[in-house]
Amino acid sequence: MQTTYKTPPRPDRQSHPMTTSTRFDTKIAVLLREDLEPWQRLNVTAFLVSGLGTEVPEVIGEPYEDADSVPYLPMFRQPVLVFQGTKEVLKAAHARALTRALPRAVFTGDLFATGHDAANRAAVRAVGTADLDVVGLAVHGPKNAVDKVLKGARMHP
Repeated sequence: MQTTYKTPPRPDRQSHPMTTSTRFDTKIAVLLREDLEPWQRLNVTAFLVSGLGTEVPEVIGEPYEDADSVPYLPMFRQPVLVFQGTKEVLKAAHARALTRALPRAVFTGDLFATGHDAANRAAVRAVGTADLDVVGLAVHGPKNAVDKVLKGARMHP
């Protein structure tokens, strides 16, 4: 990690000045299929990133606390970048993530019809890897490896 100069703070947007930005050697990225409804995009993103912290605990920061000493749960210590792509881009990215053995989470179209964790896992287990209808993929790893997995995807608007 290295720190770099960041644009001076705007008092109307921040309560505390921020003068440096941390650059991370790794990247957390979510890739969504472009034809998802807005509610599906949010739901898929939330489900996907929930798995990364359990598999890669170093991506989780310290707990938060407000000025009144009310505690809050920790969150990721680095940004999550969200991308979108076609069904073909998702399929290729999934294959590249497997080849590179990156920590990953998958959300398939079948999961929209399930109602709980056990049913979700059963729905994924019922389909072979090559036949999964991947509508969302989250990956974590070295920046260059994640960038190669996401080839063909574009930033979510």
